[in-house]
Amino acid sequence: QVQLVESGGGLVQAGGSLRLSCAASGTMISRNAMGWYRQAPGKQRELVARITSGGSTNYADSVKGRFTISRDNAKNTLYLQMNNLKPDDTAVYYCNAQVLIHNYWGQGTRVTVSS
Repeated sequence: QVQLVESGGGLVQAGGSLRLSCAASGTMISRNAMGWYRQAPGKQRELVARITSGGSTNYADSVKGRFTISRDNAKNTLYLQMNNLKPDDTAVYYCNAQVLIHNYWGQGTRVTVSS
């Protein structure tokens, strides 16, 4: 049973920083492609950042240079460091794990950026 638990969201002023965490159980994150997605009110869920089992990363154009995805294999935890936050980054952020043919999601953590 794969479980993903996000934390670290909150309210921050524009220009500020947050670090999101995703603690995984039931799977080793080092063996899977992992990602962060977000969903803003009235919008579709979108990919923010992704890291493969080999460590390759890719980012949405809107967050390149500001967000960094990383993982701590020993802690089995995925991170998203978010710097220079903008009001447009306001959304619920979800952790995703691709385990074989299955997609698993966390419950989400809300990020609100005030202007």
